[in-house]
Amino acid sequence: MAQAPDPSTVQAAIHSPPPSGRGGRKRRLPGVFSHPGADVPASLVVFLVALPLSLGIAAASGAPIMAGLIAAAVGGIVAGSLGGSPLQVSGPAAGLTVVVAGLVQEFGWQVTCAITAAAGVVQLLLGISRVGRAALAVSPVVVKAMLAGIGITIILQQVRVLLGGQPAGSALDNLMALPAAITNVELHAALLGLTVVVILLAWKHLPAAVRRIPGPLAAVAAGTALSVAFAPGVERISFTGSIVDAVALPQLPEGNWRAVAFAVISMALIASIESLLSAVAVDKMQSGPRTNLNRELVGQGAANIVSGSLGGLPVTGVIVRSATNVEAGAATRLSAVLHGVWVLAFSALFAGLIQLIPLSVLAGLLVMIGARLIKVADIRTSLRTGDLLIYAVTLLCVVFLNLLEGVMIGLALAAASVLWRVLRAAVQSHRPASPSDAWRVTIGGSCSFFALPKLNRVLHAVPAGVNVVVELNADYVDHAFREALLAWRHQHEAAGGTVSLEEHGNTLFQDAADQAPKRQEARELPLPPRAFWQDLAGSQHPGGEAGDHVGEGPRPLQPLLLGIDKYHRRFADQVRPLVQDLANSQNPDTLFVACVDSRVNPNLITSSGPGDLLTLRNIGNVVCHDGQDASIDSALSFAVKGLAVESIVICGHSNCGAMKALIDDATGKGNPSLGAGFDAWLNHARPSYRELLADHPVALAAAAAGYSRQDQLAMVNVAVQLGKLENHPVVGPALARGSVQATGLFYDIATARVLLVEPAGIQFLDPAQAPRTPAPAGTPAG
Repeated sequence: MAQAPDPSTVQAAIHSPPPSGRGGRKRRLPGVFSHPGADVPASLVVFLVALPLSLGIAAASGAPIMAGLIAAAVGGIVAGSLGGSPLQVSGPAAGLTVVVAGLVQEFGWQVTCAITAAAGVVQLLLGISRVGRAALAVSPVVVKAMLAGIGITIILQQVRVLLGGQPAGSALDNLMALPAAITNVELHAALLGLTVVVILLAWKHLPAAVRRIPGPLAAVAAGTALSVAFAPGVERISFTGSIVDAVALPQLPEGNWRAVAFAVISMALIASIESLLSAVAVDKMQSGPRTNLNRELVGQGAANIVSGSLGGLPVTGVIVRSATNVEAGAATRLSAVLHGVWVLAFSALFAGLIQLIPLSVLAGLLVMIGARLIKVADIRTSLRTGDLLIYAVTLLCVVFLNLLEGVMIGLALAAASVLWRVLRAAVQSHRPASPSDAWRVTIGGSCSFFALPKLNRVLHAVPAGVNVVVELNADYVDHAFREALLAWRHQHEAAGGTVSLEEHGNTLFQDAADQAPKRQEARELPLPPRAFWQDLAGSQHPGGEAGDHVGEGPRPLQPLLLGIDKYHRRFADQVRPLVQDLANSQNPDTLFVACVDSRVNPNLITSSGPGDLLTLRNIGNVVCHDGQDASIDSALSFAVKGLAVESIVICGHSNCGAMKALIDDATGKGNPSLGAGFDAWLNHARPSYRELLADHPVALAAAAAGYSRQDQLAMVNVAVQLGKLENHPVVGPALARGSVQATGLFYDIATARVLLVEPAGIQFLDPAQAPRTPAPAGTPAG
């Protein structure tokens, strides 16, 4: 007889750890110098990308040009060595240009360096305090809008430089001065800047061999070469000395400490969020070790302390350089560190070449950087998710107020949106189709005091004196909501109406009376026993009987009609799509032979639905020898020959009334009132009792597991019925060919667990289920 797979083997396969590596060796995290062949070339590529970006960001921030290269070198060496992200590359970021430009204008450069170092100390403390993951509790739409706002600010600022002018202090001033800048355009500067823009736009369409050179480097080199040949008089980058001469010690402010403290906190928070979000994005690009976010904060803090102390720009993790690092094939943090070394070496040896770069060329590069911060996909996503208002408000506030105020306003708006969506309850009333039916009031979602205005409006719109069914599908109910609903119920019943309360959600209505409200775990099971919700409905309306709104009919039929009424109201529309393909034919994979006991639900315990199981139910879940029962013979023949089922299941259950009747009959305690027909039917199961007395292996295994004599017999009966299938003229040959499997199950009602019954014993299919202590048989059933 074909049997189901050994569950111990299945469980071992599920719970065993995956192989640790080729040959069974433990997989070790890559060391810093374990892949120099991949890291060295990648570091050169990242260096070529970082060099022009660092110069451009320094120019846009109003800082000394060399401050960008100092920050790039420190970010690579310090943050790369100490940070928690193996492949993230740090350096000066476009996201802080607006902040730094404002600080330079308000406090001067050396005080800004002190603010940078102090912000690094704050980041270091945040990392040591292990709050790295808390920084991710920021709405993504706010971050995306912040980056877009920074991009627009950079564009408005650098367009004036591209046209040959000087940038103003605010985005609004730059916008207002744009017509005059266009009128007074400096032609050579504008053409050089536009050349850079065109090169960067066209770069992705060039052959792959050409694109091995980073686009920003090629665009800046081409623009600089054109300026030397055709426009020697355009304004260029200027500085004195080398990178060593550019080192500037920070200076404490002379006053206004409140504004300085605010600037420190602002810079620390923005730099931390940008770095952590960039690190998370890098993790999604590669399959190696994940980022330690707390350690990443420590690394970023240390880098900002060093950068600020040496006169460099603030440092953050930069997604552009990090993505380039991953795409170039970097394997360890050595690539990020070496990129910083190359920046430092170039700045010390070839600083003179930097002074050949025109400001309009860097402006063209920054315009493209700003444009890439504005993503159409983010706008579409915010529109699709209903967050467009948050996106637009945050963007406008970042552009026309300042970065921190814009982010704070965006976060406040996002939090308000979450409160509105999460705490909003859906309350609706439904007019009956006919005067004899009841009104329906459906309530779903979080039922708190926030929903009281809507609840009162809907409830008081229900006419007085009518029958009402309240369907409560709540995941949260507080005391205020419960009191309001009960008060209306008493008022409505006093006016001659009735109110039935049906609960379908996770949180029970009565729980809100005497304990703090809380969200309950979701329950997937949609259909509790009918007596549960009908008794609950009856107890909730002492003024009338449960189900008075259902049509006329004999009282014994009322529970069934109530169930049909509930099915039509709550489930019919959900079931219809599931059964449309089954309207004309069925294709079940299993014949499920079960007892008629009302507590056994085959679809429930097998997680199956309409069309999955062909079910045969009788007293004691028995099969007969050929010719003894036409009903069973025809069911077996139809299942195997007509529907070609793949398996046949015999399922017994605990506390089976048929098994108790067998034991009572053998001991002289039978019940003659059940009739001769019942006694004759038990003949199909009496061989199972004889096997029990003969110490069948299944009986011994069930006894050892703590099951009662009655349940031992039920399990033996399953094994005996499986044996009958082997000798059946229809099923036996199919079992021998392997086209059909036969499986025995036992449903333990008390624990709601299912066991596998085999010829030699029983197996626990739930790994958490343990053998139980013996228990007396309960009330006869089945």
